[in-house]
Amino acid sequence: MAALMELKDIVKIYRMGDQELRALDGISLTVNDGEFVAIMGASGSGKSTLMNLMGCLDRPTSGSYRLAGDEVSRLTTNQLAQVRNHIIGFVFQGFNLLARTSSVENVALPLIYAGVSKRERLKRAEEALGQVGLAGREHHHPNQLSGGQQQRVAIARALVTQPKVILADEPTGNLDSRTSVEVMAVLQQLGRQGLTVVLVTHEPDIANYTGRVVVVRDGRLVSDTPQRPVQAVPAGAPRGAALAANPTAA
Repeated sequence: MAALMELKDIVKIYRMGDQELRALDGISLTVNDGEFVAIMGASGSGKSTLMNLMGCLDRPTSGSYRLAGDEVSRLTTNQLAQVRNHIIGFVFQGFNLLARTSSVENVALPLIYAGVSKRERLKRAEEALGQVGLAGREHHHPNQLSGGQQQRVAIARALVTQPKVILADEPTGNLDSRTSVEVMAVLQQLGRQGLTVVLVTHEPDIANYTGRVVVVRDGRLVSDTPQRPVQAVPAGAPRGAALAANPTAA
């Protein structure tokens, strides 16, 4: 597999007056095309700072970050915006949907900034909703959807620009356990289709659905472990599907 994200000796220091907070302290990490990776750590460990750097929402104090072959530190502000619009799709804990806007219009929003015609925007948004199992819900507003369905709309919005990687920050943090599994099933399906997925979570049960777990503590990478993921059962699957997907759990 080819390297999509290569971080080497990343340091991030926040300065507050004459005090320094070293949020990241020499992290090196490579994520390959098609991987599904969980970044874990306690509150204040640096995992969210790392996600922000990987998503080009912030710049490191020192170190090298190559994304899709490009050294991020050499990109202009406009080029970074293009990266965020075309290479990276973001999913957040709070969904961030517009309340008075339909699902399909919420999903199509990023394409407005990309200058895509209205007809093409709606076509691609409908296709993205179909990818996450929400065909037929295009004209529902957020208050007409469950929490899990709202998060799937948010995932569709991240997909609509056809990115190379999805960065998901605590995507199940506002969901109950059953709904969380349904969302993880969507992310696993995207991974099987070849998309790279990196998620931040503090929940071991959620990390178990990924193929690799990276643990950050005090700004340092303390472990990086490949694993056989538990298979998540999608919404609407028949009773017994969980056991069929994970026979060793019997």
